[in-house]
Amino acid sequence: MEKILEGKTTETRNLKSMNLDSMSIKEVLMLINDEDKKVPESIQEVIPEIEKAVQLIIEAFNNGGRLIYMGAGTSGRLGVLDAVECPPTFGVDKTKVMGLIAGGEKAFVEAQEGAEDSKELAIEELNGIELKSNDIVCGIAASGRTPYAIGGIEYAKKLGCKTIAIACNKRSKIGEVADVAIEVEVGPEVLTGSTRMKAGTAQKLILNMISTASMTGIGKVYENLMVDLKITNIKLQERAKNNVMQITGCSYEVAQETLEKANNQVKVAIIMVLLKCGKEEALERLNESKGFIRDAVK
Repeated sequence: MEKILEGKTTETRNLKSMNLDSMSIKEVLMLINDEDKKVPESIQEVIPEIEKAVQLIIEAFNNGGRLIYMGAGTSGRLGVLDAVECPPTFGVDKTKVMGLIAGGEKAFVEAQEGAEDSKELAIEELNGIELKSNDIVCGIAASGRTPYAIGGIEYAKKLGCKTIAIACNKRSKIGEVADVAIEVEVGPEVLTGSTRMKAGTAQKLILNMISTASMTGIGKVYENLMVDLKITNIKLQERAKNNVMQITGCSYEVAQETLEKANNQVKVAIIMVLLKCGKEEALERLNESKGFIRDAVK
């Protein structure tokens, strides 16, 4: 039988934590903190691959495609987490970025360990969302050998989709089948094999980079502000007003009034104030600039 975890750094014992069970609480916490510090440095080494992935995602978005994250366990949950944050943060439809987790929605709150071993399940779920060739699939697997994530990438490629792999081992199986392989080695976990720790942190940071850079690349950000956020609660309502005020220099009252006229579309309100124009002209300029405020107000 194949030793599927043999030689993987995510399964190697960390020599610094061999006496974890006899350390003081403070020693345990200091050790975990020291190990966590290594994660950003490891990610810096794979920024060229992350850049390639973002370029593919922006191209897919511009062609009407979607970004689909796929993973099992912690990896799957992180993909779902990043996906569900995109609509409120960037104002995109909930289908623009989707997270599929082995075992379905119930796996988000309750482990469904056996589901990760099924490539067929991945194919079934991709068919369930009607995967198209202009979509892009990102498989996430700390070990780099999760059949569910690999099966998703293999099937997506057959349909003509571009694919990305995020793994925490070099020369991973998932990296071999993807168009872009982001393989970041963060070293052995403090608790051996518990990839919810450094590996999970690395995946979360990479997903933050991917979604933020990709959305910025399609005009969802102006300066460093969320200008396409959905106003769904009081906090976001105030944030929208503050964004309009900070960009245009207008008063709170003008920001509030203009947002109302713009049907709570932050970008439109900003253009209306900057150009002293009506909603229709602002919308027209925004469409002509493909959603980029800088180009719309030239």
